[in-house]
Amino acid sequence: MARRATVVGSGPNGLAAAVALARAGYQVRVVEAGPTVGGGVRTSDLTLPGFHHDVCSAVHPAALSSPFFRAFGLHRIDWIVPEASFAHPLEDRPAAIAWRDLDRTVAGLDVDGGRWRALVRPLNTHLDGVVDFTGHQLLRMPRHPVTAARFGARALQMGTRIGRGTFRDAAADALWAGVAAHANSPLPSVAASASALYLLAHAHSTGWAFPRGGAQSIADALADDLRANGGVIDVGHRVTDLSNLDWGDADAGDLLLLDTSPRLALTLPGVPSSYARAVRGYRYGPAAAKVDFALDGPVPWTDPDVLASPTVHLGGTRAEVEASENAVAAGTMSDRPYVLAVQPSILDDSRAPAGAHVLWAYLHVPAGSTLDPTELVTRQVERFAPGFRDRILASHAMTAAERQAYNPADVGGDILGGAFTFAQAVRRPVVSRTPWRTPMRGVYLASASTPPGPGVHGMPGWYAAQQALTDNAGVQPTLDDLFG
Repeated sequence: MARRATVVGSGPNGLAAAVALARAGYQVRVVEAGPTVGGGVRTSDLTLPGFHHDVCSAVHPAALSSPFFRAFGLHRIDWIVPEASFAHPLEDRPAAIAWRDLDRTVAGLDVDGGRWRALVRPLNTHLDGVVDFTGHQLLRMPRHPVTAARFGARALQMGTRIGRGTFRDAAADALWAGVAAHANSPLPSVAASASALYLLAHAHSTGWAFPRGGAQSIADALADDLRANGGVIDVGHRVTDLSNLDWGDADAGDLLLLDTSPRLALTLPGVPSSYARAVRGYRYGPAAAKVDFALDGPVPWTDPDVLASPTVHLGGTRAEVEASENAVAAGTMSDRPYVLAVQPSILDDSRAPAGAHVLWAYLHVPAGSTLDPTELVTRQVERFAPGFRDRILASHAMTAAERQAYNPADVGGDILGGAFTFAQAVRRPVVSRTPWRTPMRGVYLASASTPPGPGVHGMPGWYAAQQALTDNAGVQPTLDDLFG
């Protein structure tokens, strides 16, 4: 009789784990709370018919470099790779743009071009080393120690107030601040700096890709492979207590993998008190509040070059971006908040009716916030695109509190799987060389709350499945073993 495995949660990490286990010969069942498969990679008509909005993630900088997705087959998804990875509009001057072509970016940054190149070049030309170092847990010896050392030195440099002297002009300063703010943590900080360097290494190499048709394409490709290998997916089944989960006889061969908050594991019987304390001590960070717009035309940016970039960072100067992020970290809000926006329909005409467009946007808010972000986001877009308000046909908002209700893994509305700090880069969610394994036999964590953390790359799911297979078969499988 084939061994069985249950995966709770059908986000990209849960599906990655499920696919790996199914290909290894397990009978796999995925249990999903939502009405459709996908978790953080769902696409839906949130506003008007024909306007296809990404419910959670929209652009996936780590996807094309992900060892899991490369083994799975990048060709299974129709990726769009923009010439411009991200743009940062500024008042009374042209926008700063991070083109995929580093030389083009350097030319646009004028006096700071050489400094930008010196910061990024040793990383984007050694992306495999960056992915190896950041794409696992930090207690492991990196395979590319020189690249890891360069990455760490730059993170320390840019993550302190000393780093503020790196650039001389407002354009490069703002461009850096916008990408550092993805970490939703105080600025400057070493953790945010490391996140920014990781994103920049991809911005100037593989690019910030997204799938044609929406993020749902990723989930659908993984689900198709799972079903082709005998797996099943049960949607509309919310799991809040694992002691009541019917996942088959608990014999030695059965596995349970959790693409959820690690806290769900504590509902199992027999959890050691030390492990329970460690998981309860794992901290979650500030949240995100999101709004989607259906528009009757493209966003009317003051600088039309912004229309070349699907991803747009709105926040003004570096000082304004830092003030916004530090206010959120202190539990308040700025009147001019940092907004992360995505305009996928400028390159993907399948996302809206002819001539129309969609805009995806979120701002950072304190955990558990009930703030409707619509007006704050609208004002910040309008600041750099006068007339935007008149383009809005409909909108759909999700507060941080609603996000947690939608996906309990987003504790307090935290979409990063835990507070993004240097300490929690090591402790995610516990300090261990094998943080995916729990003390409960056959139970593994497979979410962004485990290394290497947030992002659509499938690696936490793969590492959890690899650990489970290693523990139960005595041989550590590789991606080539399952996908080669």
